[in-house]
Amino acid sequence: MDAVDAGPSRAGGSDTGPPAGAAAPSRYESQKRRDWNTFLQYLRNHKPPLVLARCSGAHVIEFLRYLDQFGKTKVHLSGCAFYGHPSPPAPCTCPLRQAWGSLDALIGRLRAAYEESGGSPETNPFAARAVRIFLRDVRDSQAKARGIPYEKKKRRRAPTASDQVHGGGESSSSAALSGDSSGSGAGEGSAVPLWGSSIS
Repeated sequence: MDAVDAGPSRAGGSDTGPPAGAAAPSRYESQKRRDWNTFLQYLRNHKPPLVLARCSGAHVIEFLRYLDQFGKTKVHLSGCAFYGHPSPPAPCTCPLRQAWGSLDALIGRLRAAYEESGGSPETNPFAARAVRIFLRDVRDSQAKARGIPYEKKKRRRAPTASDQVHGGGESSSSAALSGDSSGSGAGEGSAVPLWGSSIS
C-alpha cells in the first residue's frame, strides 16, 4: 500500500511526536496529518498564496492535478497503440499520473482533516461537487486508458441457508472488485505519497 510522504520541507516543525505516555497515532492518523500539512504547504507556496478560508473545490482540483507530476501510474493517451490494454507488451511514452484510488483515498483523509481542524462540513472544499465529478472523471478515463472496468461494489448480504449449503458467501468476482483498482495502481484505501516520493 502506498504512503503519502509529506514532502521535502515540512513547515515549521509543528509535527511533533506524541506526548510521553500517549499512544502513538495510527498509520491512518499519521498519514492524514502528513497529507494535511502538505496541503497547507501547497497553499502557502501557491502563487499568489492562498488561505484555507478562501480555498474552494477548484483549488482542490488544482492541487490534485499538481500531484500528477509525482504519479507512477501509466495512463495511455487515446492515440497510443496500447490504449485500452491493461498489460501492454512494450514501453511507451505516455505520461505517468496519480492513480485514481490514491487520489480518492487522499481526498477522504483531507476531507476528515479539514473538519477536525474546525472547518464546517457545509464549507468543506474537499467535499465539493466539482471534486467528486473530477475524481469520477479520473476513474473513468483511467479505466478506459488501461482497459479495466470499474464497477460498484455489491452490497454484502447476510448469508442464507441455501448459501451455506452451497458453500455460500460472496462470489470471488465481487471480492475481487473490492480491491481491484489494479489498473490504476492503487486501491481505494491506498495512501498518496506527495512531493516526489512514491505517489500511487
